[in-house]
Amino acid sequence: MRKPSSDDVNRDDDESAAGTHSAEVRHAVALAHRREWGALLASTARLLRDLDLAEECVQDAYVSALDAWERHGVPENTGAWLSTAARRNALDALRRAKTLRSKLHLLVEPEPEADTAQAGSAPGPLMYDDRLRLIFMCCHPALARESQIALTMRLVCGVSTIDIAKTFLVSMPTMAARITRAKKKIISAGILFGVPEADELPERLHSVLTVIYLLFTTGHTAPSGQTLTRADPAESALDLVRMLRELMPGEREVKGLLALLLITHARRATRTDAEGRLLLLEEQDRSAWDRAAIDEGRRLVEEALEGAAPGRFTLQAAIASVHATAPAYADTDWGRVLVLYDELLKVWPSPVVALNRAVAMAMYAGPASALAEVEKLEHAGGLAGYHYLPAVKADLLRRLDRRPEAATAYRQALDLADNEAERAFLASRLAEIVDP
Repeated sequence: MRKPSSDDVNRDDDESAAGTHSAEVRHAVALAHRREWGALLASTARLLRDLDLAEECVQDAYVSALDAWERHGVPENTGAWLSTAARRNALDALRRAKTLRSKLHLLVEPEPEADTAQAGSAPGPLMYDDRLRLIFMCCHPALARESQIALTMRLVCGVSTIDIAKTFLVSMPTMAARITRAKKKIISAGILFGVPEADELPERLHSVLTVIYLLFTTGHTAPSGQTLTRADPAESALDLVRMLRELMPGEREVKGLLALLLITHARRATRTDAEGRLLLLEEQDRSAWDRAAIDEGRRLVEEALEGAAPGRFTLQAAIASVHATAPAYADTDWGRVLVLYDELLKVWPSPVVALNRAVAMAMYAGPASALAEVEKLEHAGGLAGYHYLPAVKADLLRRLDRRPEAATAYRQALDLADNEAERAFLASRLAEIVDP
């Protein structure tokens, strides 16, 4: 029988477990996977110095939890239980490999760090969190940029392969193969789990920031599932970028990313109503936004904009700041937003950015001008399978009172969307124009 993968234990409705494990246990394991996977893998990899073996040990711990928690109940501290189980699996793996004598001290006492600063001195780079260590390790320049990001999201962040595939707009088999190749490259190249040297950090930083940003986006708007948001990934990303700012305070793009996440996350409580229905930006209660987070983010944007030309995360944060500081939706400075999108396209010429720019253009110059831009993107084919493209097109057609065409676009978006809250919103818009 196939051993369940970490994608399996991360799925509440896993069919393989439904017959033997209660819903309570499956939910507890899935929740622990979302919250604990990255930290468990990072600490186990630090002990074993073998990423592939560490993943197997942690995966086995989750599989064991399904049976153990069914028999004895869900423990109060699920993370501690899983940590003990993963450590025990690591011990067994080392024993099988006949290296117990030389490695036992790694498992029974804290590992002495070769690069730890001397007593009384400031900590060296990346000493605060094993997850951050592992993110930097997986973002190794020996791997292609997209492989770095995909591997790190899967292994360290615990994002499911299907959700990563949606993020990259590729099929799940394609993404699974990409992640497998990246893991094999790490093993074959002898890339060790360790703290990069200070001069190695800059070349890895962009990938690290991208990983944290994409982790946040999977929490801000879940690629799939019943709810619009997932708090755990978003808050984990915020924790990581705060640590990164402490470790690299002079990096402007670190400030920019922290600002972006703070300002965006400040709206989390208002993005759905009490029934979980998606609320558009103009429908949200701005008085309920986290103003302290917005103010902190705005100050960081101002700092990050000083000096040389800003990077992609700083520009995105500046756009978010314009939205967050407008007293009302009608007061949004759409001209300023368009200028910032033009700058963003220069440093990050992405079709997704172009689509977002078209949304702003619709507010500034009207839906007809924006529709022409969206149709250009549609014909280019770079956003095939991206449900926001037909969703934006449908909204523009609706505003132009071209209802049959809008209905067709809404149906296309529904076919591509996997998040139930977004699907419900699209279905309601479709019903409005089909049966007004």
